[in-house]
Amino acid sequence: MKIMHIVGASPNFMKIAPIMREMAKYPNEFEQILVHTGQHYDANMSDVFFDELDLPIPDVNLEVGSGSHAWQTAQIMQQFEPTLMDYKPDWIFVPGDVNSTIACALVASKLGVKIAHVEAGLRSFDRTMPEEINRLLTDQISDLLLTPSRDASENLIREGITPEKIHFVGNVMIDTLVRLLPKAEMRWPSLREQYNLDRYILVTLHRPSNVDIPETLTEIIAALTEISNQIPVFFPVHPRTRSRINTLDVKLNDSRLILTDPMGYLDFLSLQMHATFLLTDSGGVQEETTYLGIPCLTVRPNTERPVTVTHGTNRLVASQRNALMEAVGKVMSSAGRRKMAPELWDGMTGNRIVKAILSDKHI
Repeated sequence: MKIMHIVGASPNFMKIAPIMREMAKYPNEFEQILVHTGQHYDANMSDVFFDELDLPIPDVNLEVGSGSHAWQTAQIMQQFEPTLMDYKPDWIFVPGDVNSTIACALVASKLGVKIAHVEAGLRSFDRTMPEEINRLLTDQISDLLLTPSRDASENLIREGITPEKIHFVGNVMIDTLVRLLPKAEMRWPSLREQYNLDRYILVTLHRPSNVDIPETLTEIIAALTEISNQIPVFFPVHPRTRSRINTLDVKLNDSRLILTDPMGYLDFLSLQMHATFLLTDSGGVQEETTYLGIPCLTVRPNTERPVTVTHGTNRLVASQRNALMEAVGKVMSSAGRRKMAPELWDGMTGNRIVKAILSDKHI
């Protein structure tokens, strides 16, 4: 069975790596091809992940780069179509909800190639989010829907997806986290010394709703500056966020609000493990902190991962200075960590995915 895996943005790498590793145990069953669309092309957001996750060098790199949603999606479709026709896979595996996900799924659907959607069924119920549109459309044209939580499976059934297509397999990102926790822990002594870290909060921000509106970003930066007077703030900055911050008329407390370039997976995981809490708008960070039992404030009005709120350590907070300060105060005065991993977030999801694709009904 010829399987083509699609990666485009850094979260995709953590989701595909465990599946490729598990399929490699069955060389007589699977021939694997890895396609990188080049949606994330910065070395700190792409190359380093291949090295740290032991992913093979991609068989194809479309090198699409950045652009508007329409431009990027169209470019991926145009460049992916001849690749698909050349390799003729039996299945493509598309993870997550980025533009690469929907673009490659659309091409495969029109050419009659079966589609497996990894992390299917997640819903924020907010169609102003580009990712929500990508999720909805990809799920509708996929042949195998691999869900990370029971609420995701319920969403698909409610939308009319045939139950036989749906497999609740758990969270494949946690497979990567579990496998690499020991390596990440080894990074901590050098990181602590390099940045003089003890107690600190870890921040990631990249969503357009937070960083593309100057007034909103100004509110968030003002809050982070104020928070840094209480506890150091460590902030690996996404390239788009960095460019937006540079346009603001704000004064940063450079000694306490530490802005760095994006970090590799192992360094960032190490920083997560030792942070007092995280402030983010990332979906993956909501999941990782839930597994690790680390408090997380998500700067969004909603989340497509409600299990991180109901069963994890995640809280939603508005992107306003006063709301952020109030939420930080509550976290700082709370009891701290509590670990209660959701169902099937156990490091074995890659194995269940391979069993799903090998089952008679899907061959």
